[in-house]
Amino acid sequence: MPTIVLASASPSRKKLLVAAGIHPQIEVSGVDEEAEIYSSMSPSEMVIALAIVKAHTVRKKIKGSALIIACDSTFEFEGRSLGKPGTSELAIERAKLISGKSGVLHTGHCIIDTEKDAEISSLASTKVNFSPMSDVEISDYVASGEPLEVAGGFTLDGLSSAFISSIEGDYTNVIGLSIPLLRTMTNKLGYSWPDLKLQGQGVAS
Repeated sequence: MPTIVLASASPSRKKLLVAAGIHPQIEVSGVDEEAEIYSSMSPSEMVIALAIVKAHTVRKKIKGSALIIACDSTFEFEGRSLGKPGTSELAIERAKLISGKSGVLHTGHCIIDTEKDAEISSLASTKVNFSPMSDVEISDYVASGEPLEVAGGFTLDGLSSAFISSIEGDYTNVIGLSIPLLRTMTNKLGYSWPDLKLQGQGVAS
C-alpha cells in the first residue's frame, strides 16, 4: 500500500482523515488559488481544476510510492464563487450577504496513485443554510479571525457552527474533504477502505 499524502495545509482536512483512521503525510502544494486562469470557470469547475493542479504539483515534490489526495473548496452563492475572504472587511461583507440565506459548498477532489500511474477526480457539493445573523454576531465572529482563510468565510466545525441552521448533503464535505467520496474514489482505484488505514510509510520529500 502506498503512503497516503495529503496535499493540503488544512488542519480540518487532516483532522477528518485522522478521525477516519487514516494518518497522512502532509505535503503542501503552494498552488496560487487566486490565479486569473481560474476566474472564468464556474465554481464547480474551478475546484476540480485546482484539486488536479495541487495533486500534480505535489507529485513532482515526492519520491517513492504515494497515494496523493488533493482538494479545493469554494462556496457558491447566487452563482458567484466566494473563496477565502482574506480581510476582515470582506469577511463582514460576505457574512451579511449570506445571513439568512443558502448556498452550495463545492469541494473538488483529485487522487493520484503514483504506484499504478492512475488518477481520478470528482466533485462533492453540499447545500448550506444559514440563520439570520445580527451585526454584533458578525463583528464578533470576524474578530476571531476564523473566517479569513476558509472558503466562504465560515466553518461547520468551528465558531460559525452556531449560524448554520442545516445542511443538505455530506457534512465532511463542508469541512473540506468528503470522506464518503474518498472511499468511493479509492475503491475505484482498487483499494478497500481498510487498506487506507494500513498504508505504508517512508515517502521521501
